[in-house]
Amino acid sequence: MNKMSVFSLLRQLWPYVRPYRWLIAITVSLTFLGSLMAQVNAVVLDRTVDAINALIQQGDVLWSRAARILVTISIILLGKEVVASLVTFCQRYFGERLRILVSRDLSLQVVSRLLTFRMAFFTADGNETGKLQSRIDRGIMSLSNTVNNFFIEILPLFTSAILALVLMFLANVYVGLVALCIVPLYFWVTNIQATRMKGGRRSIFQSHQAVSQGILNIIESITVIKSFNRQDIEARRQEDIQLAMTGQQLATRRQSFLFNGLKSFLEQIGTVLIIILTAYLVLIDYPGMSIGKIMYHVMLFSNVSAPIRQLHRIYDDLNDALIYAEGFFGLLQARDQVEESGSYRPEKVQGDFEMQGVDFTYPGGTKALHNVSLRIPAGKITALVGLSGAGKSTIVNLLDKFYQPDCGRITLDGTPLSEWDTQWLREHIGLVLQKNHIFEGTIEENILYGNPDATHEDVVEAARQAFLLDQVMQLPYGFQTSALQLSGGQQQRVAIARMFIKNPPIIFLDEPTASLDAIATEQIRSSIDAIKQGRTVIIISHNIGQIIDADQIYVLQEGRVVQSGTPQEVYRQGGVYKEIFDASARSMNADKIAQTMG
Repeated sequence: MNKMSVFSLLRQLWPYVRPYRWLIAITVSLTFLGSLMAQVNAVVLDRTVDAINALIQQGDVLWSRAARILVTISIILLGKEVVASLVTFCQRYFGERLRILVSRDLSLQVVSRLLTFRMAFFTADGNETGKLQSRIDRGIMSLSNTVNNFFIEILPLFTSAILALVLMFLANVYVGLVALCIVPLYFWVTNIQATRMKGGRRSIFQSHQAVSQGILNIIESITVIKSFNRQDIEARRQEDIQLAMTGQQLATRRQSFLFNGLKSFLEQIGTVLIIILTAYLVLIDYPGMSIGKIMYHVMLFSNVSAPIRQLHRIYDDLNDALIYAEGFFGLLQARDQVEESGSYRPEKVQGDFEMQGVDFTYPGGTKALHNVSLRIPAGKITALVGLSGAGKSTIVNLLDKFYQPDCGRITLDGTPLSEWDTQWLREHIGLVLQKNHIFEGTIEENILYGNPDATHEDVVEAARQAFLLDQVMQLPYGFQTSALQLSGGQQQRVAIARMFIKNPPIIFLDEPTASLDAIATEQIRSSIDAIKQGRTVIIISHNIGQIIDADQIYVLQEGRVVQSGTPQEVYRQGGVYKEIFDASARSMNADKIAQTMG
């Protein structure tokens, strides 16, 4: 990934800011007005000191005139403060509104983008859930802070500084030149600071990703961790990550504080030089110089150096944004990760799949399929059999276009799968996995995920087919109960009900009853048997009772098809399938079961 510069960051951020040009116009106008207000104190103090000094020079102080001066000053300063407070409030409100709207748009855009990515992106190294979440969250936060810094912090400060510098030059060119010479030195030091600290910031960013991923892994694996009493191991693992990040943070902060101290020293040098120069000009009675000008120049230089005092913090935020924006915009610009889709959308999908010489390697480098050729006829039940890691689920993933093969050809109803409209294809496929995801929401909402246009009556019927209805009706809130409160087996039935309500012509079943008890498995099997009629069904299961009903089976071993035919034919061939079949029968204690039933 190319390193991002400030210019490229602002250029890529601009499309998200541009729709709110009216907010920018309001903010800029208020900024200019606020910058004018910021110079009032210096001008008033200059006039006040000179006026009071003039009274003192007269010998006898005219208290009535002095009172008028003080009343006038008070009215001007308090009135200015009221106006400035109103201006600051409006400026910050509209600036914050801009930041919030841009943050919302960035979030929506990255979510929309992620939804278009192919599955290979999410299984690639570096794209684990915790790391992706950290990349998105910190990217949005840093980019929205950039908007905030530019329109609410940098713009007002620098507008005020430029106006103050102009007033200094108008009062005295020499004083203005002194102030102007200090500013480039400060920027030079700040730039050196940013360059030296960039590597540390990048390391901290990577550590943040590792911390997020580690915490997510603990939450997801808490049952296993506690069952093996491995809390200490996980705590130490997190401690190592945190200690490494702490060291990086302390080293970065140490550098930051050293440079900040140097910049503060430069600022004080500027203030001292301004005081000395102005005092000298007053002492030699330089034209236009008076005692009031000493305070006048000091306060104006304070307005010039205000951005300098704030710049290190803003610069820190900006450099964080440069680091985090790389990962964030990298997601938005990952054109090669967008899921491929054809345009073929036939009126009817038969479900006749064919694979010819297919190889496939997962993004991590694991080769899962080697020269696989098979045919899945429409309207038939095909079982994929093999030990774990044989490549069964990989075939389903390829047929559902979750991944693209390395080589070979996959067709559906005679048309290459790559030419099919991906969304259209998946609308005609029902997929039930061994562990299905349940979304936050009610049972009804989760079932409707299979067909958002279905009615409540359709939901009830789907639940009945999945043998879930009786259990749902016993719940206090029925179908409005949170689906996350259900047991694992009940959640599996929700996933199966999802498939029933979708009613697709093609069905992929990947261990659909693995988490159900024997009675539930038998009930679901009856329902699945009913929906299988006239549909193309691919089933992956270690349950011999489900495999033996298939019209044909393909036996896979280490990513290769080693046997095929009807269950009876393949069993008579011996080999892997017979070993699996016999082992399953022994594991069920089939002989004793037969004796018991006899």
